[in-house]
Amino acid sequence: MELGYFTMPSHPPECGLKEGHDWDLQTLRWLDELGYQEAWIGEHHTAPWEPHPSPDLLVAQALLQTKNIRIGPGGFLLPYHHPAELANRVAMLDHLSNGRLNFGVAASGLPSDWAMFNVDGMSGQNRDMTREALEIILKMWSEPGPWTHKGKYWTVNKPDTMFYFIKPHIKPLQGPHPPIGVAGLSKNSDTLKLAGERGFIPMSLNLNPAYVGSHWDSVEAGAAKTGRKPSRRDWRLVREVFVADTDEEAWKLSTGDMMGRMMGEYFLPLLGHFGFKDYLKHAPDVPDSDVTVEYCARRNWIVGSPKTVTEKIEQIYREVGGFGVLCVFGFDYKHKPEAWRHSLDLLKNEVMPRLKHLGAEFETAA
Repeated sequence: MELGYFTMPSHPPECGLKEGHDWDLQTLRWLDELGYQEAWIGEHHTAPWEPHPSPDLLVAQALLQTKNIRIGPGGFLLPYHHPAELANRVAMLDHLSNGRLNFGVAASGLPSDWAMFNVDGMSGQNRDMTREALEIILKMWSEPGPWTHKGKYWTVNKPDTMFYFIKPHIKPLQGPHPPIGVAGLSKNSDTLKLAGERGFIPMSLNLNPAYVGSHWDSVEAGAAKTGRKPSRRDWRLVREVFVADTDEEAWKLSTGDMMGRMMGEYFLPLLGHFGFKDYLKHAPDVPDSDVTVEYCARRNWIVGSPKTVTEKIEQIYREVGGFGVLCVFGFDYKHKPEAWRHSLDLLKNEVMPRLKHLGAEFETAA
């Protein structure tokens, strides 16, 4: 099993945009020093708790300040970008990364973002646009021109050479393209079916482990359509993680600090408005009113001493049937930076060595 990082990025509303950006850069430098495999950066336009509209700006800076970690958007919200422009921008970013870029894509789930860009998310238009945009991007990278793609939402031309020497020429460094990751939330997720169908990296967001177990069914259902055999080694699980020297300290630093504040002020109310609190429950008959910060910390988060965290990760691994990468959900601890770095360090150097046996079944299967 490998370690990664997934950040919205999350910052409290009073945090300045550059101040938050600088914290994210610091965290990415730490992750690189500690040997984390990858980091994914989200895109949002109208959420004060998720204030980064252009993850590629953070990715480009972070690539200059790190050496080994793979970094990418997690993901670009495809309904809000012209696919030809994004194809060129991502390809250029891949070259700047020297092949360390991951390309995460998403359909966008915030109604306020839908409203800003006039996308009808309630009808699923955002998902349709995502599929079409991705099809165009991949075609831009793989099929020589000239051609015209006349879709439902975009018409894109790849013109022939003009005046003997000007023509589309920008392709990614990695062949045939950077690894593509897609994140899923709901049961029977259409996005995760797409991952299975196309061989993309499936990512399950921070929900109850019992619920997340159903996500692999979606990946397999999509893979069956195209005759693929998906590997659980590729499956990323995003979890809230805080490791400290003792259980008591970890509980205080998580529920009693920024993790608890973000969950209480933003994430739980947001899921409540969507009717999505079921995604956090360990059983369907749990009333919404019981789904509190403390409930999530006990049932869903991975919080505690290295010994406790080791046991919790192993339990989740068994519950969902195995996965390849644990992605730590990012939070803003710039007021206690040493505690956040210590948590990342303990996870990598104290917990992971105790979990070396997880994933051995993938080697056997291979």
